[in-house]
Amino acid sequence: MNKAELVTSMAEKTGLTKKDAEASLNAFMKSVEETLVSGEKVQLVGFGTFDVRDRKARKGRNPRNPEQVIDIPASKAPVFKAGKALKELVNA
Repeated sequence: MNKAELVTSMAEKTGLTKKDAEASLNAFMKSVEETLVSGEKVQLVGFGTFDVRDRKARKGRNPRNPEQVIDIPASKAPVFKAGKALKELVNA
């Protein structure tokens, strides 16, 4: 499902116009982005948690030339961990 399909689905389920549904989705995504950038997490009980994890610096190799080692710097990565209810629903 892409963003347009999600907006259409949200509009059908809520009775909102597609324009209002897209505005709601954009506001949700912007809120999650701002919260993650500030270093906090977003926890939606029953759905899941959006969080930021630190990745350590490490060494990497080019598969075409395994002798060549490159340094991969430390970084932060956004992650989503599904909640128990969502996991159970998917696995049912």
